[in-house]
Amino acid sequence: MSGFDRIDLVFPLIQAPMAGVSTPALAASVSDAGGLGSIGVGAADAAGARRMIAEIRERTDRPFNVNLFVHPAPRRDPAREEAWCAWLAPVFATFDMPAPARLRAPYRSFADDPEMLDMLRVVRPPVISFHFGLPPADIVAALRATGAVLLATATSVDEARAAEEAGMDAIIAQGIEAGGHRGMFDPAAPDDALGTFVLTRLLVRQCRCPVIAAGGIMDGAGIAAALDLGAVAVQMGTAFILCPESAADAAYRAALTGPAALHTRLTSLISGRPARALANRFTALGDGGDVPVPPDYPVAYDAGKALNAAAKACGETGFGAQWAGQGAPLARSMPAAQLVACLREEFAAARAEATALPDRR
Repeated sequence: MSGFDRIDLVFPLIQAPMAGVSTPALAASVSDAGGLGSIGVGAADAAGARRMIAEIRERTDRPFNVNLFVHPAPRRDPAREEAWCAWLAPVFATFDMPAPARLRAPYRSFADDPEMLDMLRVVRPPVISFHFGLPPADIVAALRATGAVLLATATSVDEARAAEEAGMDAIIAQGIEAGGHRGMFDPAAPDDALGTFVLTRLLVRQCRCPVIAAGGIMDGAGIAAALDLGAVAVQMGTAFILCPESAADAAYRAALTGPAALHTRLTSLISGRPARALANRFTALGDGGDVPVPPDYPVAYDAGKALNAAAKACGETGFGAQWAGQGAPLARSMPAAQLVACLREEFAAARAEATALPDRR
């Protein structure tokens, strides 16, 4: 039995962590329905993450996943940060607010957060996943000693091989279609922008670890297709944003069900790292040319959050981080358990249809 098999999934589905959108209620509902629910704690401190884990355990006795951000510490460049705030200043002015005088790093990398590690060693979540990179070997060993199944996102073959060498139990193959932040270890490195199915097939052929396909998968037919390529499961995020259990606000939900769903954009403007979002006023800021290089993640996010707050105070919702994948037009609004049941029915139908096809050899 592989480490991944210890999760004992009833249905080969992982609900993506989606920090800021996933909730303990959403994760527990997905786990109870036969998938693997997830929470993202990259934007939380150890105490907040502990509370989220405790709430999930109050709601379900099934396995769940806790996702951590493992980004490099940002390189602080005062001149670059000042130039970024000056570039955003005219936008802030439209909402009668000055741009921030200085920026901070609102999130701490798990690699630099011993309190989070200590908490995880005590509460022992059944599954732990990493995004943006891998923790040092001693941290991986400490988490493995808790009995957790360990997963890591990869956007390339090289990243997947590094995850495999680090001892991950499975690799999440994140295609360019996926919503939210690209899991690239080094956002300054060239990005081959591999699609989900190409990346999945490459990793299945070239890696020993089980592969989980992520990006653009929105229904049971997509799940069946990913498994036919050799994936052991899929990870789906955008599909769950419209569930009532998610923390997406009304503006985010309205945008996801509107024309913007047809026009997702990869942008670094909001956070300082490439991320796929619904097209909105924030993503459009990059259309004018002469855009300065944003500060490193998550420093740029401090400015992005301040701009969104200023806009919302004036009734403008087009500056939010409305992450979504290219499958956004296929999103459905229904309770999470109902969505998982629907996905299982669609998956079974796709399998039955494939079995019924005549052999044309």
